[in-house]
Amino acid sequence: MPVESLYSVSLEKLIQEFNLEVLRGGRGYERRAIRTEDVNRPGLQLIGFFDYFDPTRIQVLGKVETTYLSGLTAEARRACFDSLLAQDIPAVVITREMEPFPECMEMAEKYDRTILRTQETTSSFMSALIAYLRSELSPRITRHGVLVEIYGEGILLLGESGVGKSETAIELVKRGHRLIADDAVEIKRASDKRLIGTAPELIRHYIELRGIGVIDVRRLFGMSAIKEASSIDLVVNLEQWKDGAMYDRLGLENLYSTILDVQVPALTVPVKPGRNLAVIIEVAAMNNRHKKMGYNAALEFTKQINEHFDQAMSQQMEAQENL
Repeated sequence: MPVESLYSVSLEKLIQEFNLEVLRGGRGYERRAIRTEDVNRPGLQLIGFFDYFDPTRIQVLGKVETTYLSGLTAEARRACFDSLLAQDIPAVVITREMEPFPECMEMAEKYDRTILRTQETTSSFMSALIAYLRSELSPRITRHGVLVEIYGEGILLLGESGVGKSETAIELVKRGHRLIADDAVEIKRASDKRLIGTAPELIRHYIELRGIGVIDVRRLFGMSAIKEASSIDLVVNLEQWKDGAMYDRLGLENLYSTILDVQVPALTVPVKPGRNLAVIIEVAAMNNRHKKMGYNAALEFTKQINEHFDQAMSQQMEAQENL
């Protein structure tokens, strides 16, 4: 059996999201919580095989199942639906706007089950439903930080309170980039290698600037200055400049931050008066984009230095041999 998610999505929300028609609603069906991202086409169950059957999944009846059932007698269909709907399933969804069998509605009434219908084809509906459930039920955490999108790269700014994250974000917004979240960033694991960040609904589009207060970025800078969600492609840790501390000057080290078991490229940027953090982070975003596309300036620079020294050593050895 699959492991259930810690999170859930209500059946009512699914009905609204996919514009499903309610042919019959079970008692309290709107509040029925869906906790698994998997769905099931009950072909084997219709012939009586219920080993490894997961009753928490939404059941989808498509053209194949309907064609099989059409070839049965009414009594045989009644037995099929009786065994299926006796299970405590959240709902049955009939695709292609097909008419439900009378035996299906009869057994749904008997066991108080929910029957839904969609106009979509079975494959397109199932793929969209699984993707939606995966997003809604994915693991998530909230981090104190700022998330901005720069040249298509999602940059998560982390650091102690007062280090200048919000001030840097507002400067980036003025330079044409987009704010996703300030102060609190909700992070969801969209896949084994991808994180999605968004803002809690209560503080979405707002940013706090010490000395000024809370401002509405959407109203002050326009719709182009904000975005609902973004992938997290780079983590930038802002920290106060420490004299004597060793900071990476070449960029040869590949550092990562692990969030929800996903490794994200990371770097540390020291903060002190006179440093234009907005410009530095813009360059960091572009450099990270270059690395993803296969170009690493630090490695290229090191290669050129090595070639220069190799050539100089070779010339020196040739000069010694000619003496």
